[in-house]
Amino acid sequence: MKAIKPRRTIKFFTLGCKVNQYESQSIRERFLARGFREVAEKENAGYFLINTCTVTASADQKSRNIIRQCVKANPHGKVIVTGCLAQKDSSLSDIAGISLIISKNFFPDKIQRFCGHLRAFLKVQDGCNNFCSYCKVPLARGRSRSRKISEILKEAKALVASGHREIVLTGICLGAWGKDFKNKLSLVDLINALEKIKKLSRIRLSSIEAGDVNPNLIRKFITSGKLCRHLHIPIQSGDDEILKKMNRGYSGKGYLNLINKIKKLIPRISITTDVIVGFPGETDENFANTVKLLKKVIPLRAHIFPYSRRPGTKAGLLAKAVNPLVIRKRINSLKLITDKLAQSYRKQFIGREVEVLFEGPARSDPAFLEGYSGNYIKVITKSKPGITGRLMRLRVKSISGDCLIC
Repeated sequence: MKAIKPRRTIKFFTLGCKVNQYESQSIRERFLARGFREVAEKENAGYFLINTCTVTASADQKSRNIIRQCVKANPHGKVIVTGCLAQKDSSLSDIAGISLIISKNFFPDKIQRFCGHLRAFLKVQDGCNNFCSYCKVPLARGRSRSRKISEILKEAKALVASGHREIVLTGICLGAWGKDFKNKLSLVDLINALEKIKKLSRIRLSSIEAGDVNPNLIRKFITSGKLCRHLHIPIQSGDDEILKKMNRGYSGKGYLNLINKIKKLIPRISITTDVIVGFPGETDENFANTVKLLKKVIPLRAHIFPYSRRPGTKAGLLAKAVNPLVIRKRINSLKLITDKLAQSYRKQFIGREVEVLFEGPARSDPAFLEGYSGNYIKVITKSKPGITGRLMRLRVKSISGDCLIC
């Protein structure tokens, strides 16, 4: 009798943004389709694939550490490295044990499903033309490129057919989608097309720049029955001097005026954001202006990052580096402030109904179910048969930590 050849085993590691998560899933599907078996977290493997990130020095170091851990875990295994760090950093080739460094462009974008999730990422755009002075990503990913609407719709329909009820549109500069087409489409055109897909309950935007939130998009949030009332709009700084050095293209007042307009037209929409602390030359006054702006915006969530010098960027040439201890102190104080702001935003929902897509048992207690509201707040309720995977309207009774209790 002919012996059955054992399936090759593989482990995947993903660092960085939602676009990287999407790309990792695309790569995963290709390996599994070719007979590989993905192993559990604590198991060893014969192959390792690391999708790296280079947005910060910390991401660089974490990518390198994971590569070394994989080499150590199985010295005879195959370690494959891809992603943004691998795209531009030749120093990775100095790490002993790497079997292959491969461009992420080698793997075409296409996903059938995100196993175990009702929410799926769908990359619609790559690259960026903004060239913020601190950012290395355009150097790694190139200029903005949009996927064809026919490709996106085909993939979206496949995801819905696989059981996904919410699709998160992702891109390095999502709001640039369609601008590079000859017939100049916009993100609203894409949303209009996706809304026609039956059984697709929700469409969510992952992140969008302030300059791309135009009147047509705001109007779409008002009229759409599927577009989630949640916008992730990076602030990065609330100080005009720092914003200019960052090449962000807006002022603190301009950003706040946009947020106020959005909130007036779309009540209880959630705003989440990104903040960079310790940009070269940032003074206590510059930082205080960021705090003042955030207190007026009242974000549901703020991702706070220490400034990271990136070789090849304009900011990388600036002097007046901020003391790391000062940066850490500012970050700690800002986290306390934004946590309180987030809680004040959640409190407005007590006694109100929220629409929730329940995804499965709560991690904290399997007797409860958890999911997210359209404005991206985690919601927990007692387990009931038949509500997983369905949109439900429930009244909020209380708040526990960062969760609404219904």
